[in-house]
Amino acid sequence: MTVKSGGGRVASPAARAFRGDSKRAGTLGQLSRADRVALGMDARSVTPRESHAEFQPGGSRDPVGLLLEQSKSRVPDLVPIRHGRMLVSAFTFYRGAALPMAADLATTPTSGLHVQLCGDAHLSNFGAYASPERELVFDVNDFDETLPGPFEWDVKRLAASLAVAGRDNGFGRKRRRKIVLAAVKAYRKAMREFAEQTFLEVWYAHLDIEDAIGQFRSHMKAKGFKTTEKMLAKAHTRDSTQALHKLTTVVEGRRRIISNPPMVVPVEEVFADVQASAVYQQIRTVLGKYRRTLESDRRRMLEEFTLVQAARKVVGVGSVGTRAWIVLMDSGDGVEPVFLQAKEAQPSVLVQYCGRSRYTNQGERVVAGQRLMQAESDIFLGWTHTPGPDGVDRDYYVRQLKDWKFSFPIEQAGPSGLAVYARVCGWTLARAHARSGDRVALAAYLGGSGAFDHAIADFAETYADQNERDYVAFQSAVDDGRAEATTDI
Repeated sequence: MTVKSGGGRVASPAARAFRGDSKRAGTLGQLSRADRVALGMDARSVTPRESHAEFQPGGSRDPVGLLLEQSKSRVPDLVPIRHGRMLVSAFTFYRGAALPMAADLATTPTSGLHVQLCGDAHLSNFGAYASPERELVFDVNDFDETLPGPFEWDVKRLAASLAVAGRDNGFGRKRRRKIVLAAVKAYRKAMREFAEQTFLEVWYAHLDIEDAIGQFRSHMKAKGFKTTEKMLAKAHTRDSTQALHKLTTVVEGRRRIISNPPMVVPVEEVFADVQASAVYQQIRTVLGKYRRTLESDRRRMLEEFTLVQAARKVVGVGSVGTRAWIVLMDSGDGVEPVFLQAKEAQPSVLVQYCGRSRYTNQGERVVAGQRLMQAESDIFLGWTHTPGPDGVDRDYYVRQLKDWKFSFPIEQAGPSGLAVYARVCGWTLARAHARSGDRVALAAYLGGSGAFDHAIADFAETYADQNERDYVAFQSAVDDGRAEATTDI
């Protein structure tokens, strides 16, 4: 299945040429600004902004079947944990159901305006982290599904997540709609602003989270503002040193990762039937391949660190079951740690609907998408490839485990706080899309009215209804034994 356009009008030659490049995000070529505006206006005539409200689930939908098929590529012992986390609420189910939504989005009207998609832009996949300049910046922070595709797919994924989270938090329909509109309006207005800026200005744009919270202070209650300030201060302590104290202990004078099955399991226990020396030799080989993907100064920095130990770690909700490893390295006498995380990169959930990636290594696909969309990326971000003990070759991307990581406490948010967060996410997503897509064409398509905003808000509520039905179907699949779930971890 491939993406479809709404309406039935004939597009201009320039628009057909632009849309024909399905392998890349928004190719500008030598088009003038007037031509780029015309692209956006032409896209409106082919796919009216109001059409993005549409979603009609087909009779052959099988979201549970898609999820179970996806699980076949994951670690069998960890799949029940993934299912258990998805059972917690309709929102956690939504987080893990990127594949069913990708299949649904492929049936909706499509603008034809492509960008580098996050591919899973729900509100929990935004957050703050440390920039190389040691500032706390806010950005999209999950790129497992990144691939070029229609810009509105990310917008719809974000908008629907706000509607689903609002329901979980007990907000009424009017309040939920106000929150979704805040996000989409922020996206649209930001894109129109970026359309007036030079490409370099867009490229350098970033959101300093502490400055942003200060600007939004008037929209937040005093208690909520103080709580946010405390959480931001705590984020500065979340680094490899904190991880060292939390995840390791000293045994006979040596720093060792604490075994906590199935959440954290040292490699010596995962591969108990293999000599530890052979396992670590392979890890060193893999790390050597990874180092070659870093810039020369980062390679030099990493050479100062030596391998101490590695362990398998369960991470996230939708990611549970993919192979993720933490690697403890140290420079000096055991007091200068760095924790790296190597996470398996499988083909994007969008691949069946947007086409194959230009990158054969899925880890490189993730890294390339992340560097393109993020204003600033982790200094140790890279990729590698390794054959597994089961004889299957697997791709990985690597980054620091924690570096001032901050996530918005969605479950504790009130309507005003979630609306503020929604605006921040909307601006951030627009900036990420403006780096890879044609921001001028996108701004022309979005326009100055709220037509697009209200259409997406309608879609968000409709899809939140569908998500609830899918969540019930998933619960039934667990109850009747079709899916196995562990809920006590």
